[in-house]
Amino acid sequence: MSSRGSNPAHPSSGALPASRSERESTKGRTLHADPNAARVGDEAGASESHAKMRTHALSAYFGAAQVLRSIDLSIAEKRVTAVIGPSGCGKSTFIRCLNRMHEVGPGARAQGHVLLDEQDIYHASVDVVRVRRRVGMVFQKPNPFPTMSIRDNVLAGLKLNGLRVADPSSVVEQALRQVALWDELKDVLSRQGTSLSGGQQQRLCIARCLALEPEVLLMDEPCSSLDPIATARVEELMHALRKNYTIVIVTHNMQQAARVADFTAFFYMGQLVEHDRTDVIFTRPKERRTEDYITGRFG
Repeated sequence: MSSRGSNPAHPSSGALPASRSERESTKGRTLHADPNAARVGDEAGASESHAKMRTHALSAYFGAAQVLRSIDLSIAEKRVTAVIGPSGCGKSTFIRCLNRMHEVGPGARAQGHVLLDEQDIYHASVDVVRVRRRVGMVFQKPNPFPTMSIRDNVLAGLKLNGLRVADPSSVVEQALRQVALWDELKDVLSRQGTSLSGGQQQRLCIARCLALEPEVLLMDEPCSSLDPIATARVEELMHALRKNYTIVIVTHNMQQAARVADFTAFFYMGQLVEHDRTDVIFTRPKERRTEDYITGRFG
């Protein structure tokens, strides 16, 4: 990313720390933070919340078209942050920048900084594969691998990353228990993943992500193709997962944001308009544009 060398957010070493399990022995290590960056509490009245991720002057482009404009946003650790806004405002592009998926698209690029535990994930020395293990993503439509069994779908991420586990069966059980699927599927693990209902498929995809033991879970409109009952199960799942994971969800559903999110960020035309506690955003927003969107005057 551009202008990387002069930003005080960068530590003396650009290497991204290892995964959660790999970092247990380095908990006491001090990292260098950007003294000019706002903390979550400064932005959202929640000074007790630690920022797991922060973006600083983050901009994103598709060719010459700029879709994100200098976004400064803190993502609270082990909380749910909802990203809302009208179609085309840059919500999905923003979360794709959080694990470097944006750059995969043709002509796509980003500028600025994305910090994970105060380390810039766009630093030249960072292993992109490791970033995507630590910051997992669940997409809008369920995408289980069609030729794989339920069991193999859960293990697919580990295999694709070349990771060996001593007891694959326990990994499958733990991941499926986390998404409340174990009791439903423990006797049919050999069935194809695509044989499941839409809601079960989405939870299977979340289990596949959790098997990699990420620290942050990005969810891009995960309920948009689900019925109300399946949506409720995924929302219940988010409430349970926030105890161990930092979650960022993109949603067009205002009621869903109000139900599941601790913090909400409102985007409009590629800009971050407002970020605060969810109850503040929905009851007493500071920006008129936020109020107009929340109340349905546009969107």
